[in-house]
Amino acid sequence: MEQDADTLIADMGARARAAATALAAMPTARKADGLRAAAAAICADAETILAANARDVEAGAANGLSGALLDRLRLDPARLEGAAKGVEAVAALADPVGAVIDSSERPNGLRLSRVRVPIGVIGIIYESRPNVTADAAALCMMSGNAAILRGGSEAAHSNRAIHAAFSRGLTDAGLPADAAQLVPTTDRAAVGAMLKADGAIDLIVPRGGKSLVARVQEEARVPVLAHLDGICHLYIDRAADPEMAVKLAVNAKMRRTGICGATETLLVDRAFADPAKILAALGDTGCELRGDADIRAIEPRTVPASAEDWDTEYLDSILSVALVDGVEGAMAHIARHSSHHTDAIVTEAADTAERFLNGVDSAIVMWNASTQFADGGEFGLGAEIGIATGRLHARGPVALEGLTTYKWVVRGTGQARP
Repeated sequence: MEQDADTLIADMGARARAAATALAAMPTARKADGLRAAAAAICADAETILAANARDVEAGAANGLSGALLDRLRLDPARLEGAAKGVEAVAALADPVGAVIDSSERPNGLRLSRVRVPIGVIGIIYESRPNVTADAAALCMMSGNAAILRGGSEAAHSNRAIHAAFSRGLTDAGLPADAAQLVPTTDRAAVGAMLKADGAIDLIVPRGGKSLVARVQEEARVPVLAHLDGICHLYIDRAADPEMAVKLAVNAKMRRTGICGATETLLVDRAFADPAKILAALGDTGCELRGDADIRAIEPRTVPASAEDWDTEYLDSILSVALVDGVEGAMAHIARHSSHHTDAIVTEAADTAERFLNGVDSAIVMWNASTQFADGGEFGLGAEIGIATGRLHARGPVALEGLTTYKWVVRGTGQARP
């Protein structure tokens, strides 16, 4: 099977390369028309897509998927419409391809500029969330890249239905269907083939749990744009507005527990006047609180926290809670346990907020806002292909610009180097 997988990915890569070459030179309007046609096709096939998703959800429940994973997997008419609108939103974004980043002129008259260009062929390996099929394909195409999509087996029927609609929209608009290909097998050998497809695939983007990302980083011979755990923190400072603190703590944890921007650890300044109100509000929503003796003395429904809790992405209605000694204590805790995804402070003290924003080394830092805003759409980027937690190439929500690189363009008038 491994050789078959290698052959499959090599063939897909060759077709994707040809499509990427066409996309790189394609006018913005044509790419946008193709994406709008793809969005319309998704809406037209809503009944088919939702029926396919119902099969996946039923199978997932039977196979013991957690509530959080089932929530990520499940589509309803509103979520599917949101996915289609996300594709339309990408079509309306400014095209980064060809944009001049900067330019200069040398003393010898050479004129230099850095110009954005597509990366080429991007492989996306993802789990659970079928809307990624449309989001990732749209972002890759609008940035002039071809996509090879490999979704998880738990969403196989949903992914195929969404991809079929997306592809039909592209071809109806005269764009190459090979610009967005879905790996037709759920065999894990296909993932391995993608990871070693250097030359056929230019960049791998993993979207999934810790085990998937770890495998990708360990085995990949292709550059990886990594999205690690979303161990996000919300720190309630002594100078926080009490009502705001309650509102943001509940929203950051409980709005949607299964997304990577959900808060997993709440840190409260020991000097904050009313931590009990925050913890009670969270407990009243059904959130399980985990903490030490100090937290249990404040909120009796709290269960004891283990050492592992501070390093756990729950993606569920579970929250670890700790008291800390001011903003320095909060930053020290975050430095030990953060996955460098998103961390936030609630305070009315601007100087304290600036210390936190400057001192926390995460892809996204926030002041007086819910960590659930860690999302490409909320950042005005349309959709996102993931939130990068590394320090190279792109960081935070990765959308169109993050899917481009650049080349140097040099214009001369006959200069020869002495």
